[in-house]
Amino acid sequence: MAAAGDGPWLDDAAGRLVRPFTVSNGRTEPSIALDLMSQVMATGVTPLGYLGPEHAQALDLCRAPVSVAEVAAQLRLPAVIGKVLLSDLVDCGALTTKPPAYHHTPTDRSLLEAVLDGLRRQL
Repeated sequence: MAAAGDGPWLDDAAGRLVRPFTVSNGRTEPSIALDLMSQVMATGVTPLGYLGPEHAQALDLCRAPVSVAEVAAQLRLPAVIGKVLLSDLVDCGALTTKPPAYHHTPTDRSLLEAVLDGLRRQL
């Protein structure tokens, strides 16, 4: 039985009913380089053709700027599969991407503290 808001692709007892790599047709390499902290946002362009329900869900999550990692987490997909889906949407013009906003090394103390704060809020 699917949990509320999860849709038909998740089952409380069995977990995900569709294997993650099936979602990307077995692809593990996105067509563009995306960092987990890259920001993606919908452009308003409607993708031509059928891309799949996960693409539609990803596009819906990108109405406001959001990180690649957040989209993958919300879709409950491995990050690499999230990157493939998002790169498909960038390729068809439905999303735009912006590199991460940090100007220092990704292990900058302020970044690590922000991640720690976010983790603490989740627990």
